[in-house]
Amino acid sequence: MSLNSYGHLFRVTTWGESHGPALGATVDGCPPGIPVDEAFLQTWLDKRRPGQNKNTTQRNEPDAVQILSGVFDGQTTGTPVQLMIENTDQRSRDYGDIAQTFRPGHADITYHLKYGIRDYRGGGRSSARETAARVAAGGLARAALAKLAPQIELRGYMTRMGEMVLDRAGFDWDAIDRNDFWLPDAQAAPDWEAYLQKLRKEKNSVGAEIEVVARNVPPGLGAPIYGKLDTDLAAAMMSINAVKGVEVGEGMAAATLTGTQNADEIFMGPNGPEYASNHAGGILGGISTGQDIVVRFAVKPTSSILTPRRSIRMDGSPAEVITKGRHDPCVGIRAVPVGEAMMACVILDHLLLHRGQVGDGPRGVIG
Repeated sequence: MSLNSYGHLFRVTTWGESHGPALGATVDGCPPGIPVDEAFLQTWLDKRRPGQNKNTTQRNEPDAVQILSGVFDGQTTGTPVQLMIENTDQRSRDYGDIAQTFRPGHADITYHLKYGIRDYRGGGRSSARETAARVAAGGLARAALAKLAPQIELRGYMTRMGEMVLDRAGFDWDAIDRNDFWLPDAQAAPDWEAYLQKLRKEKNSVGAEIEVVARNVPPGLGAPIYGKLDTDLAAAMMSINAVKGVEVGEGMAAATLTGTQNADEIFMGPNGPEYASNHAGGILGGISTGQDIVVRFAVKPTSSILTPRRSIRMDGSPAEVITKGRHDPCVGIRAVPVGEAMMACVILDHLLLHRGQVGDGPRGVIG
């Protein structure tokens, strides 16, 4: 059974392991005539690339993407686009000590129980390194959106890292790209860095929360019941390595609201319906409203830490595990561009589905 693909019309299959020779993505269903080249895709991979600052893993991968098929004369041809990223800085020797031991918090034990074999070198397929392929595919989705729906904007940023919480009163879109934490509050970044470095010196790690927003998405994307836009967004974000929770709009906080607080009131504006609030996160009944689509996901703390943790070996005997190697003290930092990529793929997929079923734009007219 192959379960390494996602998407309906814009369909992405990722392949490869953390310490294999390469990894990548095969993208089927990309419309023809989309201008794209390796330099454009590299823009997004560089946002996720490891080893760029002291707050992320020091594995030094260039993450240089190669387009092997599906593009001719700078445009997509409508045939499958094959994207490849070579691994150049593996240190498989760092994992020799855990070849017979299950690391707490990792998928080692579940892969072994399911398949009877596992690639212990950096986690193999379960490694967050797999997300580089998603970002490459997301770059292709962005290129398609730039042509088909150029008004759409996608931005991701961190809203929490352990005890550090974003103060939305100081929210600044322009600050996101100016600090290591994709934080929309440049003044708070030094405090976040000091907090993370303290944890790193203590041989510990920390979780995070990331918010991804899609602005200017047209109304009408998504379908009732099993084709809901938020269903696919939740699945896409949940599939990212280390993600343990996903919210759309108010999410779990909706359980604390009353009906009068939660229902977004509707008014007629000069260009169509307008809403007094956005508790729904831009989606009602699985269909986009035209408001900002807001998705959040929580990433667990990196399980690869130098603090000893109890576990067992493959023969069942007890063991104490210290995970060596180069790891992110907060994997949430590099998860931001991954969340953006997944949002891009899902929004494009639903745009294509919508056009295939009803054509351009919503069918209903108000006023």
